[in-house]
Amino acid sequence: MPKDAAVEEFAGLVRALKARDGRSYEALGRRLSVSASTLHRYCSGATVPEEFAVVDRLALLCGADEEERRALEAAWTEADRARRRAAWPAPTPVPAVSAAPESNPEPSAPEPGPAPDPTAPDPTAADPSAPEAPRASPRRGAPAPLLVAAAVALVVLALAAALLGHPTRTASAPAPASTAPGRTAAPLPFTWSIGPQLWEGGCGHTYLVDRVPRAVAPPPVAADSGAWAGTHGAVHGGEALVRITVQGRSPSDAVVLHALHVRVVDRAAPLPWHAYRMDNGCGGAVTPRHFAVDLDRPRPLARPVDGLDASGAKVRKIPAVSFPYKVTSSDPEELLVSARTAGCDCRWYLELEWSAGGRTGTVRITDGGKPFRTSGTRGRPAYVHDSAEGRWITDSDSGQTG
Repeated sequence: MPKDAAVEEFAGLVRALKARDGRSYEALGRRLSVSASTLHRYCSGATVPEEFAVVDRLALLCGADEEERRALEAAWTEADRARRRAAWPAPTPVPAVSAAPESNPEPSAPEPGPAPDPTAPDPTAADPSAPEAPRASPRRGAPAPLLVAAAVALVVLALAAALLGHPTRTASAPAPASTAPGRTAAPLPFTWSIGPQLWEGGCGHTYLVDRVPRAVAPPPVAADSGAWAGTHGAVHGGEALVRITVQGRSPSDAVVLHALHVRVVDRAAPLPWHAYRMDNGCGGAVTPRHFAVDLDRPRPLARPVDGLDASGAKVRKIPAVSFPYKVTSSDPEELLVSARTAGCDCRWYLELEWSAGGRTGTVRITDGGKPFRTSGTRGRPAYVHDSAEGRWITDSDSGQTG
């Protein structure tokens, strides 16, 4: 399938959902927490969502059944692969290197010498006048191949014994945590996912990169920011935006979200790297359920603040809403955390408190098992990308970012 066909097939399914619902791009986008222009790019095939969660929420809003949602996820998977292939072409394969000759080749057999003279004295015969030499042991050392075979057999036997005594575990299935006999850990009554590479309004963001401008690729579109940041070893500069999507497993049994806590695990001096700004003039955005975090405080808190809907002609304020929230499978919730710092290179994570059906618990929200990372940018050389010249140039507002 050509790379554009997968994206077009996915976009066609999204357009069909939007047409079935009948609501405007702005009205649907507000429910999905994306801008109207972003939703329009999904429908036109100009952009593929970085995560399936937003597409799944659209399907739920538009009344898609389980079979339609599975087909939509399969189409998104193919479109996402096509997007990644187009953004990051495969590297040129490295020619294979011929193997070096063995360092210890097998010694060649000696060439046969002249036939022995039958009249010559036998050099191996004992000299009667010489003292008797010590008797040699009748046994000789075992040939090297036999020793190797015996060692291999012992290793195989040892492995077989270990496998018989212990269950096999694969690398993708780590050992389960120890639990009381006869008890297993109950699954969470909800699912959650994160978007750790978000930009303000879908276009404004700053990354710190330990490279000079000529060694930094042009800024990507927001959907490809994760791959760009990973390739460059980039760190969020001044602010990190993390979107948390929480969805219950049942349409009727609600899960209550009680609180969101911030845990800073490490503080260091801000990174002495160059700051690269990603501003590329894209559309507005919707930021409901917005929480501001000041990482420079001794004990940072996730403080609810007003959100903004800048997707239409006018900017509309979305009032802040505090915990608790309720989520079900048909009514998910999206939390946007904005973590800022001016004075540290901070590593941090979040903890989400929940309760459901008489159970309570806390979920640790991390970046793929690692803490999130945000570093101040004040005083660092800052650059913006000049698309006309195709290069990074010094930002006239250098040094003013937090």
